Amino acid sequence: MLIRKVERFLAATSMPRTRFGRLAAHDPRFVDDLRNGREPRPALASRVEHFMNTYRSTTHVA
Repeated sequence: MLIRKVERFLAATSMPRTRFGRLAAHDPRFVDDLRNGREPRPALASRVEHFMNTYRSTTHVA
């Protein structure tokens, strides 16, 4: 599930949820919406996962 990956990413990077939402999904409420059950479309989920993978590879976060 995407929310689990996002929560692990936020914990590992200490990034605020609103900043993550702005950068990954262009929506500062994205993480709150996921926590409330939002299921993003496949294209958005793919973009968010790509953001997390790219951020990790460029900043060397585990």
